[in-house]
Amino acid sequence: MIVAEFWKVSYLWWLLPALIIAGLIAILGLIGVLFALHLYVKWTCGIYNGKTKMDGKTVIVTGCTSGIGKETARELAQRGARVIMACRNMDAAEKVKAEIIETTRNTKIEVKKLDLSSFASIREFAKDINKTEARLDVLVHNAGYAETFKKNTTVDNLEMTMATNHYGPFLLTHLLIDLLKKTAPSRIVIVASSLYRLASFDLNKPNPVDSIPGYLYYASKEANILFTKELARRLEGTGVTANCLHPGLIDTGIWRSVPAPLSWGLNLINKCFFKTPEQGCQTTIMLAVDESLEKVNGKYFSDCQESSVSQSASDMAKARKLWEISEKIVNLEETDPRIL
Repeated sequence: MIVAEFWKVSYLWWLLPALIIAGLIAILGLIGVLFALHLYVKWTCGIYNGKTKMDGKTVIVTGCTSGIGKETARELAQRGARVIMACRNMDAAEKVKAEIIETTRNTKIEVKKLDLSSFASIREFAKDINKTEARLDVLVHNAGYAETFKKNTTVDNLEMTMATNHYGPFLLTHLLIDLLKKTAPSRIVIVASSLYRLASFDLNKPNPVDSIPGYLYYASKEANILFTKELARRLEGTGVTANCLHPGLIDTGIWRSVPAPLSWGLNLINKCFFKTPEQGCQTTIMLAVDESLEKVNGKYFSDCQESSVSQSASDMAKARKLWEISEKIVNLEETDPRIL
């Protein structure tokens, strides 16, 4: 009995270190896999190497106080463009403006107030642009809003996510279209997301105030693609093109509303697997400046190359219906430009 008990104790003393070593090996293996995936994401993302300059051209970038919008504005300024930063937070925008001027030595940077969740703000912004600007070469619809659980409505009684991500850009495009046509060849670039595949825009609930906001972000991204498709069709022959893109999964603050402890895990995933904002703006820059894309219209891009979309997102009947619904929701006036 004594020998048997001694053997059991001895066995446990040997087993414990073995388990510890096995655990350490497993942890190191997991870290290695995560690091390899991190390098894969970093080095396989699309990088635009074109050297096209934008001297003499005017570009509007919405939502550029941080993330890929900020890097888009910086890159376009670096190429010599006159950049109009259309932002909701003016204090933050002025700081970014100063930073961009310092790093690019391009002083042709303007900051103008724009809240895409407010039709009044959009109209005021567009009125100012049409009055003061002689040209508009590129309109970049970059601004995006995402809320996880909290339901918000706008001053126009619209669901906040859909208003900011789709209806606001829809109205702004109409109000600036004449200036874009005047400057043709010109471009409209719309930042969508491959996350649209997780949802579908419900034509029967165009103002989904009772839906889960997190889900609506995905639905709004499908609306971006449908809008691009129908917009491009209507712009054929005008010299204005419209294309959209998936920037990749980006480590930005768009999901800052995610509560803890979910945010802890999301932040870790962001740092390990998501692109940096500098990487995330590459496809936007390509669509805005690349000379070979001057006549490309109505396409969806990812990692600096054309990509396919789902059957739902390429449904032109659905795109036309969404357009008709959007016209009513944004209350287009008789004097507003029409994209026929």
